[in-house]
Amino acid sequence: MRSGVIAQKVGMTRVFTDAGEHIPVTVLRLAQCQVLGHRTKDKNGYVALQLGSGTRRVSRLTKADRGNFAIAKVEPKAKVVEFRVSDDALIPVGAEITADHFVVGQFVDVTGTSIGKGFAGGMKRWNFGGLRATHGVSISHRSIGSTGGRQDPGKTFKNKKMPGHMGVDRVTTLNLKVVQTDIERGLILVEGAVPGAKGGWITVRDAVKKALPKEAPKPGKFREGAAETKAAAPAETPAPAAEAPAEEKGA
Repeated sequence: MRSGVIAQKVGMTRVFTDAGEHIPVTVLRLAQCQVLGHRTKDKNGYVALQLGSGTRRVSRLTKADRGNFAIAKVEPKAKVVEFRVSDDALIPVGAEITADHFVVGQFVDVTGTSIGKGFAGGMKRWNFGGLRATHGVSISHRSIGSTGGRQDPGKTFKNKKMPGHMGVDRVTTLNLKVVQTDIERGLILVEGAVPGAKGGWITVRDAVKKALPKEAPKPGKFREGAAETKAAAPAETPAPAAEAPAEEKGA
């Protein structure tokens, strides 16, 4: 079981296939999604990865949070989430997960907080039919009608669908297909709609009800800062050495 990622919802657009068909997609952006810590069975009783994404000012943190980010040697994060993983799917602390963690064509489960609608009536909140438009109904066409019995049971049952606060709920949409990934810009394009408003935090993980593709990287696709620095150093050093003899010959 691999780790998921924390993404930020950018908005919706569409992409075209080679056949000219358009696919509505939601654009999700990985905002420096890094590993902050490990949860192990010996110490915590379960195996998980703690991930952080976004940026946050140090002045807004508590002393405990400052210490946790200092131990991981990462900048303060705006969103922190834990993902349960298997023992062989742990990613090093400080590593940044990239967009190619998911492969094109695989299915993912997306979780977010739905948009708040405020206080809503029964027709909007629960799709009630409302009362009749005529034949004695006056001024109460959108009411929900009776909410309980008479003498028996003589009460309104618990969890009865009634008007109330709508939205701002944790919603998970299953089996959305990954259409495209942009590694440089850290974008994941998912087919269909995703719960939440623009700019909201979204968690994306491998679909539970679909098989993981064989080409999916394990334990995941990530990059570490130390590895990038070592790889960039040899490429930059030959350039000045090659230009120096040319200047001497021209002089």
